[in-house]
Amino acid sequence: MTQSLLTIALLIALSAFFSTAEISLAASRRLRLRQMVDDGDARAALVIRTQEQPGEYFTVAQIGVNAVAILGGVVGEGALTPFFAEWIEPWLGSERAATVGFLASFTLVTSLFILLADLLPKRLSMTEPERLAVLVCRPMQWLMVVFKPLVWLFNRLATGLTQLLGLPTVRDERITSEDILALTEVGAKTGLLAIGEQQVIANVFELDSRTVGSAMTQRDRIAFFYQDDSDDIIRARIAEEPFSTYPVCVGDIDHVVGYVDAKDLFQRVLNNQPITLTDEALVHKALVVPDRLTLAEVLTQFRQAHEDFAIIVNEYSLVVGVVTLNDVMSTVMGDLVGPSDEELIVRRDETSWLIDGITPIEDVERALLLSELPHSEEYETLAGFLMVMLRRIPRRTDKVVWGKYQFEVMDVDSYRVDQVLVTVVDPNKVPDTPVPPATTAPVA
Repeated sequence: MTQSLLTIALLIALSAFFSTAEISLAASRRLRLRQMVDDGDARAALVIRTQEQPGEYFTVAQIGVNAVAILGGVVGEGALTPFFAEWIEPWLGSERAATVGFLASFTLVTSLFILLADLLPKRLSMTEPERLAVLVCRPMQWLMVVFKPLVWLFNRLATGLTQLLGLPTVRDERITSEDILALTEVGAKTGLLAIGEQQVIANVFELDSRTVGSAMTQRDRIAFFYQDDSDDIIRARIAEEPFSTYPVCVGDIDHVVGYVDAKDLFQRVLNNQPITLTDEALVHKALVVPDRLTLAEVLTQFRQAHEDFAIIVNEYSLVVGVVTLNDVMSTVMGDLVGPSDEELIVRRDETSWLIDGITPIEDVERALLLSELPHSEEYETLAGFLMVMLRRIPRRTDKVVWGKYQFEVMDVDSYRVDQVLVTVVDPNKVPDTPVPPATTAPVA
C-alpha cells in the first residue's frame, strides 16, 4: 500500500509538471519574456524560441499528461480497490464491496489528479506563466529528445489533421492596437497606470481615425488679416484676438496667400516699425491640407513641410478651418491640458451635461460612456449627429432621444449649434440599436 501511494504521488507530481509546462508556455507574454532576456535571463530566450515552434513541445506535454493519468488510474485501481473492498465487505458482501471499492478508488484517484495535477498547476501557471515557463522549458527539451519517435509520429498526425481541417498551424504573434489598449485599460483598472496616462495612450491610437475637422478651429472662429489691412487695423486685431498665427487673405477668407506669426508682429511693434502684410519677409507660405485627412496624416504633413500651422479646405477649395500642432497635441493630451474656460463638455450633475455643438463626437461618446452613436461615419461633431438624426438644420428646443440619453438644442447662432443639453432620460436603458429620433417644434 505504501509503495502504491508513493507511486500515485509521483505520478501526480509528473502530471502536474506536464500541465504546468503546457499552460505556462501558452500563457507566457512575449513582451515580458523579451524584457527578461534583456535583464540577462537566457532561459527566457529558450521559451521564446519554443513558442515560435511549439508543436513538439505540446506533443510531449500531451503524451505525458495522458500517459501519466492512465497509469495513475491503473495503479490506483490496483492498490486502493482491494483496500476499500476489504473495509466495506462486512456491510455489503464481497461482490458489492468489490464494485463499491472500485468506484471509491476511481473517485479518489481521479479527484486527486483533477485537483493536484490539473486545477492547481494550471491556476498557478496562469498567474505566473513566465516564471514557471523558464523553469520547465529546459527539462521539456530533454523529454522532447527522449520521446523523439513518438513526438514525430503524433506531431505528423496532428499537423496533417490540422491542415485537413483548414486550421492555422502557426500562432499569430502580431500585436494590434486593440491589444495594447486592452492592456492599458487593465493597467488603469488595477492602478498600475494612471487614468490620465491610459487616456493619452488611447488618444494616440485615435489619431488614425479622427479627421482633422475634430481638432481644427472652425471657419467662423478664425482670426485673419486682409493683405491690405493698415497698421492700425492689424494692431487692433492683435489686441482683440491674440493668437500665435494669423492667415493672410485677399478679398475674402477663401483666398489665403499665406500666414503671419504673432512673434514677428510683436517684434515689429516693440521696435516701433510699421506693419505691412505686403512684405514677403513677414508673410510665410501656408500649408493647405484637405479636410478629409486624419490627425495622423496631418502630423505627417507638418513634419514633411516643417510647419506647425495649416489651412483646412474642403473639396470645393473653400476654407473650413485652421489647425495647429498644438491643436493636435491637445487632442492627444485630452483633459491633462487646456484651460477650464475652454472646456467643450461641462458636466452639470450626475445625469446632465452641457456640450458645445462643435465637440468631436469621439469626445462626446467618451464622456457619455457610449461605444458608438448611430451613423457615426456621416458626421464628426455633436452638431453633425443632430443634423443626421433630425435630417435638417437643428433649431432651438429640438430634441433627439437615443438610448438612455436626450439631446436638446439649447442655443443656435446663425444655423450653428452652440450648446446642447444632454440628460439621462432612462438610466436602465442600454442603447444597443438606434431608435427613431424624437423632435419637438421650436417655441414661437
